[in-house]
Amino acid sequence: MEGGAERGLECQSAMDGRESDTNSSNKAVVIPSCCVKAKASDSELEARCHSTVVSGWFSELLSSSDKAQKGLYFNNPMWPGEAHSLKVEKILFKEKSEYQEVMVFESSVYGKVLVLDGIVQLTEKDECAYQEMITHLPLCSIESPKNVLVVGGGDGGVLREIARHSSVELIDICEIDKMVIDVSKEFFPELALGFEDPRVRLSVGDAVEFLRQAPEGKYDAIIVDSSDPVGPAQELVEKPFFETLARALRPGGVLCNMAESMWLHTHLIQDMISICRQTFEGSVHYAWTSVPTYPSGVIGFLLCSTEGPPVDFKNPVNPIEKIEGALQHRRELRFYNSEIHKAAFCLPSFVKEEVKALREF
Repeated sequence: MEGGAERGLECQSAMDGRESDTNSSNKAVVIPSCCVKAKASDSELEARCHSTVVSGWFSELLSSSDKAQKGLYFNNPMWPGEAHSLKVEKILFKEKSEYQEVMVFESSVYGKVLVLDGIVQLTEKDECAYQEMITHLPLCSIESPKNVLVVGGGDGGVLREIARHSSVELIDICEIDKMVIDVSKEFFPELALGFEDPRVRLSVGDAVEFLRQAPEGKYDAIIVDSSDPVGPAQELVEKPFFETLARALRPGGVLCNMAESMWLHTHLIQDMISICRQTFEGSVHYAWTSVPTYPSGVIGFLLCSTEGPPVDFKNPVNPIEKIEGALQHRRELRFYNSEIHKAAFCLPSFVKEEVKALREF
């Protein structure tokens, strides 16, 4: 392993029995100061001594975009009191972009893993569940989508899935961090192949500004593949942003927005649904899927349509299984199908109870 991973392994070996013990050894072994702090269970001090990978394990931590809090360990405000860890075989890439820390490592079970600011974005093993669902839930709910916008999605996975739809003529994507795109092309070619489609037009920059410049009613569908709403990304779950999205959609156009975990964030889901009910005059629904490497193992999607031709999100009218030429994209569907589509809108009773807006569904 590289850098901090090596230090982590060295510290662990000391903690596993080679620390100083004057009763059992004539020669004391010096304990690294960071191990002493770790044994004292001071998480903040431990973080200052260890890199992201501690003792060969990666654990999701607080976003380093917040400089005042970047030293806190196991204290992400999105899932306080939890640690989600993957065994690291080798760190492949780790650099700071203008916006965030970007890391790629090889895990022992899930293949290569992309991490942004200490938070897992995708793994090779289970990315299909997220990429296929966030794409086909909206695109299979309308007839013959032609113009599609992706906000975020710099790994290319959503582009790869949109490309299966032969009716699509234009795929715009706005990603703020070019390093994410470059890293994905190097380490995740099966996702980044989406950028090779000639229908794709890439804009590197701020999505809010991009949408302000977009013609009204341009898109049949918009897919927001954003990071968790911490720090700068908070703007992407607030009413002005959703109003800008609605403006860019044609009548009867659809939005699919990443909407967190129903096990952890019902308060946030409630707020997002309430905002969208005020903003979108068509329909608003919540769906979910299973992604093992995301906190709580599930992730949700908010699906909205503008006023116009009615959209029944629960029953796909444009089944991806029937689209000709899908296999030319080098990869068969691994997760999504029409049955999964319908099941994604079946919600547990506790979610309907806690999220008041869902009781009307």
